[in-house]
Amino acid sequence: MNLHEYQARALLQAAGIPVPDGDVAATPAEAEAIAKRFGGGVVVKAQVHAGGRGKAGGVKLAKDAAEARAHAEKILGMTIKGLTVEKVLVVPTADIASESYVGVILDRASQRPVLMVSPAGGIDIEEVAATTPGKIMKLGVDPRFGLLPHQAMQLGFFLYDELPQVRAAAAIMRQLYDAFVRAGGSLAEINPLITTPDGAVLALDAKIVVDDNELDRRPGIAALRDTASENPAEVKAREAGLTFIKLDGSVGCCVNGAGLAMATMDLVKYYGGEPANFLDIGGSSNPEKVVVALEIITADPRVKAILFNIFGGITRCDDVANGIVTATGRTKLAVPIVIRLTGTNEELAVKILERAGFSALTDMDEAVKRAVELAGRAA
Repeated sequence: MNLHEYQARALLQAAGIPVPDGDVAATPAEAEAIAKRFGGGVVVKAQVHAGGRGKAGGVKLAKDAAEARAHAEKILGMTIKGLTVEKVLVVPTADIASESYVGVILDRASQRPVLMVSPAGGIDIEEVAATTPGKIMKLGVDPRFGLLPHQAMQLGFFLYDELPQVRAAAAIMRQLYDAFVRAGGSLAEINPLITTPDGAVLALDAKIVVDDNELDRRPGIAALRDTASENPAEVKAREAGLTFIKLDGSVGCCVNGAGLAMATMDLVKYYGGEPANFLDIGGSSNPEKVVVALEIITADPRVKAILFNIFGGITRCDDVANGIVTATGRTKLAVPIVIRLTGTNEELAVKILERAGFSALTDMDEAVKRAVELAGRAA
């Protein structure tokens, strides 16, 4: 779950991290009132779960309240990567002497949080890693003890030469790590972490991504979810108990089980295609899940062919077949569909599909190759 910048800033402030003032507005009039309260210049920033806000025109400098209102009028309602901006964050401009990057990410390879810092802040850390990897320092954190003071100081010295700034940065890193843990985060970053001309160290921007598996234990964090700023297909899938991730290919995949879904996507690429999504209907024998899955897949205009790959264990093949028949009865398919079913009640499933005019395969490679071929013809 992604948090908006203003929500992430509030969590950082609660952890004791120095964050400049700021307030959120849903209307141009509110943005103007906030700017008047701060006085002087402000930055108006779109609050939307998408990167590249600045390049899309979603971050604007304003010299006064009137200009802040004008920027808010343009930003509110604009679309950034398919998402509509419904709120803006208004913050005072800051005098910046230097910009750095500080982040915590959950590293699955080492199975622990990793602190990453770089004196090259204000730009994407991926770009820094690709062009100047020597400007990044990483440090794995033992979750039993957290980020220890001497470790934080070591990272601080990588960023700054002046001892007061090193100490300030080290304190912020420990507070950021604590905020990351309390939120159940998979990512928490400050970019940029700035120094001002008088030597203060401040968190100018904040991003926190929460692990969905942590939300049941953290109702306060779960309440921060803004479904209006999420991909509608992902919201619909989550509400139906499906696991869905949108990708950029043309072969829509509907599979039961995460392992089989990954193998299916690998095969799609192996045979020259590109998967349009990761969609796992799970082990439940619920035809309605299949209906929702097919609705989600067919709503994607990039999908040129649909592939059902079902291995019936707990999931009954006849229930999946009934779901396919029900879904296609409600909405006429505009793209071809390839169905592979094998396992529990396979024979019954084949009969259900044949009565509805569909055919089913049992060989996974054959099904994937056919789906890739059909998607290629339609491209």
